[in-house]
Amino acid sequence: MKQDMIVILDLGSTENAALARQIRELGVYSEIHPHDITPEELKALPNVKGVVLNGGDLKGIILYGGENRVVDGIAVDVDPALYACGFPMLSIDHPGAKGERKMDRLPEGAELKEFVFDVCQAQANWNMKNFIEDQVELIRQQVGDKKVLLALSGGVDSSVVAAMLIKAIGKQLVCVHVNHGLMRKNESESVVEVFKNQLHANLIYVDAVERFLGKLEGVADPEQKRKIIGKEFIRVFEEEARKLEGIDFLGQGTIYPDIIESGTKTAKMVKSHHNVGGLPEDLQFALVEPLKQLFKDEVRACGVELGLPAEMVYRQPFPGPGLGVRCLGAITRDRLEAVRESDAILREEFAKAGLDKKVWQYFTVVPDFKSVGVKNNARCFDYMVIIRAINTIDAMSATIERVDWDVLQKITDRILAEVGNVNRVCFDMSPKPPATIEFE
Repeated sequence: MKQDMIVILDLGSTENAALARQIRELGVYSEIHPHDITPEELKALPNVKGVVLNGGDLKGIILYGGENRVVDGIAVDVDPALYACGFPMLSIDHPGAKGERKMDRLPEGAELKEFVFDVCQAQANWNMKNFIEDQVELIRQQVGDKKVLLALSGGVDSSVVAAMLIKAIGKQLVCVHVNHGLMRKNESESVVEVFKNQLHANLIYVDAVERFLGKLEGVADPEQKRKIIGKEFIRVFEEEARKLEGIDFLGQGTIYPDIIESGTKTAKMVKSHHNVGGLPEDLQFALVEPLKQLFKDEVRACGVELGLPAEMVYRQPFPGPGLGVRCLGAITRDRLEAVRESDAILREEFAKAGLDKKVWQYFTVVPDFKSVGVKNNARCFDYMVIIRAINTIDAMSATIERVDWDVLQKITDRILAEVGNVNRVCFDMSPKPPATIEFE
């Protein structure tokens, strides 16, 4: 393996992601694993140099236990046998920890450097070139001469996974693109062009528009919509998988924020992600998830290193359920089309203004209620479009982009002139928290 690794064990801290990124900023790779990892599982991880037992709220809000340290009335802890594995260990805000290296707060820069470099003797060899080489080696070890089935949405995560799997196993990868009718404007066409015609991937295209929209008819609750879309995805892939021979693995573009928001052993679910999980057990597919420890900015860096085109790498993040969660309430075809067209206008104008690479995520939303307006000198009763533009590093928190007024005015004018059934445009000023990135 090309890079050393520091393992963070999650004992309920809300700062695991921040700590992992601090270690990576030192040039050393880090991964977050659940508190109940076994000694065998720990020893099987490549090039482990040290272990951090991370418990409680590192901000010191709660001195004993932290907000997530007790699960179902039981305080979480590690297997005592881990202490005998021979790795240097540092415990942070975990009163039950054994060993000499204990802290009740997040270590300062110099303290963290001392543990990582002096105690663990780790080398600063974390970079995307080494990460890709390590993942390619691990994929080849895991897959062997078998085939991998990948859900290729065309979003950043699935595209980077596809590129990495093509690099690792070539034609052993079978990509399936499902057009569920909830894609952005011309997105399915772009997926086919790039991956089938340019990258020569083994691509299967599935037109499931009517199937998905039929299942979603009358469903208003966003979490229920996510579950229906995710379940239907699973069914589509199950059907495609049963048509194929020699498929033993399912590739997925899961990244670390997906895992966190889908719920961990010490944290409750924020929302469901269709790519956290797998196909029915009877298919006996093992998961291949090479990006599951990365954050979105790191995924983009990985895509650049893999040689993907910039328009793909810097494509706006897109939720698995697609526009289904941006068409608020029960999905109707007129509002779905309004979301699609207004989103295309927003992306076009942000690109013209040079905001496409500055702003982390921007999109439009259409709610399921109307307001009074005036069109063509007559009263109208139409929908509104809500614009959201936010910046973030790790998707765990987000701030609002201060978009120039003239840019917003031009976008507004175009939406009102070009998008049917719309008479009002609003701008969402809500940060995360308390809001989420998506508007559901």
